[in-house]
Amino acid sequence: MKILVTGGAGFIGSNFILYWMKNHPDDKIVNLDKLTYAGNLENLKEVEHNPNYTFIHGDICDTEVVEKAMQEVDTVVHFAAETHVDRSILQAAPFVMTNVVGTQVLLESALKNNVKRFHHVSTDEVFGSLNLDDPNKFNERTNYSPRSPYSASKAASDHLVRAYNITYGLPITITNCSNNFGPYQFVEKIIPLAITNVLEGQKIPIYGDGLYVRDWLYVEDHCRAIELVLQKGKIGNTYSVGGLTEDINNLTVAKKILRILGKSEDMIEFVKDRPGHDRRYAVDWSKIKNELGWQPLHNFDKWLEETINWYKINQEWWKRVKSGEYKDYYKKQYG
Repeated sequence: MKILVTGGAGFIGSNFILYWMKNHPDDKIVNLDKLTYAGNLENLKEVEHNPNYTFIHGDICDTEVVEKAMQEVDTVVHFAAETHVDRSILQAAPFVMTNVVGTQVLLESALKNNVKRFHHVSTDEVFGSLNLDDPNKFNERTNYSPRSPYSASKAASDHLVRAYNITYGLPITITNCSNNFGPYQFVEKIIPLAITNVLEGQKIPIYGDGLYVRDWLYVEDHCRAIELVLQKGKIGNTYSVGGLTEDINNLTVAKKILRILGKSEDMIEFVKDRPGHDRRYAVDWSKIKNELGWQPLHNFDKWLEETINWYKINQEWWKRVKSGEYKDYYKKQYG
């Protein structure tokens, strides 16, 4: 099988490529990535010389580049996206271009080239926000109610993917996943930000009261979920993928990181809240468990410790990432 992975130099995309090539060594992977600030080919050093791996530097909004990448492809796994809510608040236009227009360009090319499966990787953020005392969780039947430019752009891309299935018969599947964490995650996201700040002797910035809840999904568990959807998922279906069964708020996550690293909770610093901050995400992943047999391999605490160990061992990687443009962004965002 030949798979086109978009955004394969990013956090989840690179983990997926490494996972797939380890577990499906006979398959061919084409990685199409624009190499924005969040793309890093260092993540893929162990496969860069593999004859079954090809990298194409290009933008998914560029029809000519996409057509080249799509040649003889059986399956598309579409990760490429602008993903950081804070950046979408500062500048929304890149999110609309990449997440909406880029997805449409890919869909059109996939249709033209008779791709057998177009798998779209989306987010639970398209469903909006839950109250802290709400017993409900997001599932495949939850109405869309995006509240940030990022989540609105992902919601639009989800609708386009479904429209190409219904209107043109393109064989699609969608996963709406919760917040991922793990190796190679860009340090603007809360878990690697907290870990690397503590390792550098800096405080962990926590928005508002810190009681914002996210459903945490370890990136390898996410890769396994996509694998199962590609192998056994029903065409036209959506699968919600989460990693938790109980809520954990951001302040608790920060305290867990400090405890594992043997540091005081004095290293937590509360900062001004961001606009439109979603209070709580929670994902009901019973459909993918019941239909495809998926569930996380370990609990959050186990995966968090594994992630902290990775960042302790790979300090050269994240210190190169925490430079240049990132420093300017950090100062603007947190003061």
